[in-house]
Amino acid sequence: MTTEPLVVVDGLSVAFPAAPGGGLVRAVTDLSFTLPAGGALGVVGESGSGKSTAAYALLGLHRGTGARVTGSVRVAGHDVPAASDAELRRLRGGVAAMVFQDPLSSLDPYQAIGDQIAEVYRVHRRGASGKAARARAVHVLDRVGIPDAARRARFRPHEFSGGMRQRALIAMALACEPRLLVADEPTTALDVTVQAQVLGLLRELRAETGMGLILVTHDLGVAAGNVDELLVMKDGAAVEHGPVGTVLKAPAQTYTRELLAAVPRVGVRREAVREPARDDSVLLEATALQRRFGGGKRTATAVDGVSLSIRAGETVGVVGESGSGKTTLGRMLVRLLEPTGGQLRYRGRDIGGLGERELRAFRGELQMVFQDPVSSLNPRRSIGESIADPLRAAGKLGEAQITGRVRDLLERVGLDPGSYHRYPHEFSGGQRQRVGIARALAPEPKLIVCDEPVSALDVTTQAQVVRLLGELQRDLGLALVFIAHDLAVVRQVSDRLVVMRGGRIVEEGPADAVYERPSHPYTRGLLAAVPGLEPAVVPVGAGAETVARGNTAA
Repeated sequence: MTTEPLVVVDGLSVAFPAAPGGGLVRAVTDLSFTLPAGGALGVVGESGSGKSTAAYALLGLHRGTGARVTGSVRVAGHDVPAASDAELRRLRGGVAAMVFQDPLSSLDPYQAIGDQIAEVYRVHRRGASGKAARARAVHVLDRVGIPDAARRARFRPHEFSGGMRQRALIAMALACEPRLLVADEPTTALDVTVQAQVLGLLRELRAETGMGLILVTHDLGVAAGNVDELLVMKDGAAVEHGPVGTVLKAPAQTYTRELLAAVPRVGVRREAVREPARDDSVLLEATALQRRFGGGKRTATAVDGVSLSIRAGETVGVVGESGSGKTTLGRMLVRLLEPTGGQLRYRGRDIGGLGERELRAFRGELQMVFQDPVSSLNPRRSIGESIADPLRAAGKLGEAQITGRVRDLLERVGLDPGSYHRYPHEFSGGQRQRVGIARALAPEPKLIVCDEPVSALDVTTQAQVVRLLGELQRDLGLALVFIAHDLAVVRQVSDRLVVMRGGRIVEEGPADAVYERPSHPYTRGLLAAVPGLEPAVVPVGAGAETVARGNTAA
């Protein structure tokens, strides 16, 4: 007797209407795959490859959006495109559930976490009492590792950390014991230890319940450690599909090989580069720097007595878990946040206590590239105008000179100078990050703080941005502070490494020495949590034969 696969996708195509009169934009074209009951499929590819669009089609989430969906999609025997709205509601949550990339935007900010889970349970378990639904919410929160689940079920989303919110979203998806879980980039914004916890949780749940998993990710290390098969997508189509070990060890397609080549490895040293002669003096020095928020009993210390020096032309990598104080430190170094204690000196001059008027002379010397280029660029202004802002503020150039300088900067960061008048939404994520770098370069700074500049980018775009920063540093003699939670990326760019925990530096030294001979247990724990590209086979639950597991020692 043949059992129908849990998921059968045959000839799926998804197209979206462009601007009036602009025809259709094809996001997915003739995609086919199957998933057996209890199996795990990783869907990988660059931004714009169509992987999330395909995932949404499994739950009929394109309905009502104007998208044109053709082909066959069957989930647990349900014909998704042909299902009525009532059938789709029963399918979502009851048979198949989805974990979205950004839990904060997926949760109701005004409603307690437990109440949101209970609501899902009562929708799919008609007749369940409010008491039973609340008990179920506490149970699943406890199951996904939320401490003191009964009390925290009354918390609202903003009272949870990023990792806890992602766990809460997984708990909501599991409330009705679905047969299929679709996880769309569930760990992109998480640090390595929380990422390891969330992925470990998914492995445990598969082993215990036998549910199927479709994991959408741009991180091949994450996919390697958690799926049986890998589907590689490009421009809306499948370019390679097979067992995860085969695809990773012997990829048949050039595109797959390019993706693998772009993955940063934590065990690989930074490439030796020829550097021009440079001034090796101390550029910026922080002594016992401190930053507190709040007051009274609600005082929280984000940075606690950090001392750090940055020399001209070097790159200092700063790593640590969420809440370790990395971003707060970076913002203080460029005086976007005022220190509440300690001293900050630039070229020997104390700038920690300068007022805004006195600081203007230093603004051009110290710049920052922010994590999210979308929120740091004005959507109503062209990118050229945004890049020109610091030049106009300096008041040293005329309009013609400013326009010429902006066009030169666009070309320098690999963008078409003719895109001066285009708006941020017309660019990809990697291109917007290049715009942010161009804006930081505009006043010719000596130091740039890069705060998680590549965390949301796919591996090939990530490699391009990292390469660009390296070229700019060599050509212009820039000093960089590179803040990130991805330890493999940090190693590729750093001369020195600073490891932060709880607002303090727990380890510091030459990057290769810290990576290869970490002295602090916390650093060793961070490195051990980095996913590798070596799949291993371990037993899992009913209906599933294997689950891949990453080599964290890579």
